[in-house]
Amino acid sequence: MLELETVVLTQGDFSLTGDFSVPDGARVAILGPSGAGKSTLIGAIAGFVPLSSGMIRWDGARIDTRPPSLRPMSILFQDHNLLPHLSVFDNVALGLNPSLRLTRADRNAVMQAIEETGLHGLENRKPAQLSGGQISRAGLARILLRARPLILLDEPFSALGPALKSTMLDLVATIAERQGATVLMITHDPEDARRLCPQTIVVADGRAEAPADTAALLQSPPPALAAYLG
Repeated sequence: MLELETVVLTQGDFSLTGDFSVPDGARVAILGPSGAGKSTLIGAIAGFVPLSSGMIRWDGARIDTRPPSLRPMSILFQDHNLLPHLSVFDNVALGLNPSLRLTRADRNAVMQAIEETGLHGLENRKPAQLSGGQISRAGLARILLRARPLILLDEPFSALGPALKSTMLDLVATIAERQGATVLMITHDPEDARRLCPQTIVVADGRAEAPADTAALLQSPPPALAAYLG
């Protein structure tokens, strides 16, 4: 279980508070106006944004004092974290070993992740030789390989068309269900939240609210969310 206990995040004049928990295996969207602090919230959980006060726990143990590399999570940003000079195979393999010193078992595991995400035959290509959907699949292959219990998504599919984005969201659901992983996904599209996440955290007016039922929330949104959604 992920727990944010009276967390306060302060950057200049900006401040965001949150006090909630997310059960193991839950898939939760994060919705709110631009600049409300959605990426700041994800960054704090990942270890890139320091807490002003409070604590973050995973399965009862504090993780806010750990560096990002020692937290139980994988994160996928809009740019998919791919290094342009490396092949698909090597970009995915970074999830196992940053030095790319791989055993035979490691190489087999990398190829299995590549195949399971539909990239077989593309493992030697560089990111510039891939389509947007293929780049997304490469990012997800690395998450699949890392098999961390917490998956953080910061609008990684926002540049994709509706059909391809739906395919990527379904792939995330498949990976999460197979691994029993918890998913937190920032999105600006309520239909993404409906498709992947039964629950949603609203970030607005300086506060990250506790997860609520996505369908009910979108049917009767609070004022800040209603203004954002139009």
